Amino acid sequence: MLSRVANSIYWLGRYLERAENYARFIDVNFNLMQDLPIDLKEQWHPLIAATGDLPIYEKKCTGYEKNQVLYFLGFDAENPNSMLSAITNARENARIIRENLSKETWEKTNELYYMMQEGLEKKVWKKEDPRPFFEKVKNQILLIYGIADSSVARVDGWYFRQLGQFLERADKTSRILDVKYHILLPSDQEVGTPLDFLHWMALLKSVTAFNTYRRLYGNIDSSNVVEFLVLNKYFPRSIYHCIKEAEKCLHNISGNSGGGYLNSAEKAIGELRSKLEFAEVSEIIGFGLHEYLDDLQMKINRISMEVDANFFTIRSNNTSQPQSQSQG
Repeated sequence: MLSRVANSIYWLGRYLERAENYARFIDVNFNLMQDLPIDLKEQWHPLIAATGDLPIYEKKCTGYEKNQVLYFLGFDAENPNSMLSAITNARENARIIRENLSKETWEKTNELYYMMQEGLEKKVWKKEDPRPFFEKVKNQILLIYGIADSSVARVDGWYFRQLGQFLERADKTSRILDVKYHILLPSDQEVGTPLDFLHWMALLKSVTAFNTYRRLYGNIDSSNVVEFLVLNKYFPRSIYHCIKEAEKCLHNISGNSGGGYLNSAEKAIGELRSKLEFAEVSEIIGFGLHEYLDDLQMKINRISMEVDANFFTIRSNNTSQPQSQSQG
């Protein structure tokens, strides 16, 4: 496969996943705001902090008013990681490789782009409850995934898109989990209280994990939530599961059926997968959840750079895209 085509397919996967996860980020806070006591002020600063876009935001804005934050995360074309920017870039990558996509995939990606344009025109972020719009965007992206799952041959193009999707999802799950670190409770005495419980419940709901978690663990406990979202082998949004699936994609792309690694990207992802596979939640908590997640994000960024070096940059001098790979 031409590196130019592989690059666009890979970034199509990353950008769609990025937009869907930003919709989930926003849902975290809205779920939380519905249940918080009336006397507690809404917290929108943590959302920006957890995305890693705080420096960009602070250059443009003062304060953390709801509409301002929603516009920045959802519709600000000057924010390279906003949903609008991600979906615009996804559509452009899809357009470049249109002959490599199914007709339905292109049509639904195009529809998604115009859905965002309509939201921009209608100033959705100013609505009292914009969640139905973000839910619609999320469902449109899931529809695109479903079309791909049922209609695309499992060849290199498929694995490149999956690779991008899983790396992006691992990064974003770590950031959604990190939202909890950035939410400041009124005092240390609030840890373990109903308010703390609400925070963890909102976080689980934001990754559609609440019911699955309750079936596995029952009561909500912070260490169990961390174990579930970081180390669970079967939940499709856990960081370990995403890294393991991304590693399989790399092996299929490289033709590596003998184990070990054939290139630096496989080596980097194998090291991270092994670290997660044998990790204990007590070690994560002992290290410090925020610090552990920061380290994870840096390792995922490194894997992304190694993928670029091995499959895109070296083979062509014209494949690098003027786009943000990750935020951190």
